[in-house]
Amino acid sequence: MRYTLLLQYPEMTADDLSPEALAEGMRAFDEYAKALDAAGVLRSAEVLQPSAASTTVRVRDGELVVQDGPFADTKEQLGGSFVIEVHDLDAAIEWASKAPSVAWGAVEVRPVATRFAAGAWQGAAPVQ
Repeated sequence: MRYTLLLQYPEMTADDLSPEALAEGMRAFDEYAKALDAAGVLRSAEVLQPSAASTTVRVRDGELVVQDGPFADTKEQLGGSFVIEVHDLDAAIEWASKAPSVAWGAVEVRPVATRFAAGAWQGAAPVQ
């Protein structure tokens, strides 16, 4: 079963961190990604730009609304994701518990319902 581990934590810039803390964080995530890969469960990993770089798109009353920045105004933001393929939720939770950011934020474990690969939807039909 495929799961996405959504890493949510307070946003910090390189200027907010000491060079040592930044290097330690990068090392910890590198080790985590390599452990997932070595276990054969890693399917992809993404580190996102800060939420200030995001754009939120909605349609309200038939009109396109484009908002700079994230939709949610929260202290924690989605910082990245890992897509893993493991046997069950317990295994996904075990991997989530090892994410470096779990110490200062949350890791949401969400099952993947469908995915688009090789030109076609795989799994159940996408939600309409």
